Amino acid sequence: MASGPGAQALQALIESGGPAGAGPALEGAHQIARRTRVPRHDLLVVLGSGSGEALRQWGAPRAGLPLSDLPGVRAPVAPGHRDLLASYERGGRHVLVALGRTHLYEGGGPGPVVALARAAAASGVRAAVLVNAGGCLRDWRLGEVMVITDHLNLTGASPFDGAVFTDVRATWDAGLAAVLEGVTGRAGVYAALRGPDYQTMAETRMLAGLGADCVGMSTVLEAIALHRLGVRVAGLSVVSDLSAAQQPTDPQEVVRLAGAARPVVARGIEAVLAAL
Repeated sequence: MASGPGAQALQALIESGGPAGAGPALEGAHQIARRTRVPRHDLLVVLGSGSGEALRQWGAPRAGLPLSDLPGVRAPVAPGHRDLLASYERGGRHVLVALGRTHLYEGGGPGPVVALARAAAASGVRAAVLVNAGGCLRDWRLGEVMVITDHLNLTGASPFDGAVFTDVRATWDAGLAAVLEGVTGRAGVYAALRGPDYQTMAETRMLAGLGADCVGMSTVLEAIALHRLGVRVAGLSVVSDLSAAQQPTDPQEVVRLAGAARPVVARGIEAVLAAL
């Protein structure tokens, strides 16, 4: 059985859950505990496009369940994403690994985008590593991995409804970011757009001028929701497209190129685990 969140975390779940309150997240945590036989997990990892095999060296998970079995969570539809939530034990710590995510462009609003994050927070995770494939706005190389230290939320959405006023300046945990930058050597600002269309060249120049280093269609709403619930958040954006280049963006090529960075992503996740 899930041991349940503390009083402060429960209050945050209620306040930020909209009309449904904390119910779906608590039911999701109960299902995770029952299906994995782990009362509390320590770390959530969300693997984005092309990164699904990053932790292959961990071997078979202790247990797993479809993401879509959790209340409010949809089966992922993006290329390179799977409908699977796996549970691992590493060095005495329990890790939830999602091999896919829901995107805002899928049309269900922010709720399905952050439902997994809320269930994971209710299941006790202390930290999260959110991984995505991003378009690069700088003169970097394909396959490099950027640690997210700040973001531009240009999705036009929030994970919250109502007067859930949240200070998001410290969304990205500085300590975890420093650990990850020691692995990747890159850090910067991630711009989140709604999608599913990629940006124009004019939009690319605008984003670079606003201070963004990478751009994508995910991660930020999840991060804000987790931050509100007291979870330390870290992010990795794999450079899988050079947005300033003239050639069109190919979604399948994005997945392939993101896959080339799996060893760096794996080392980063291991470093975060060691830092908890």
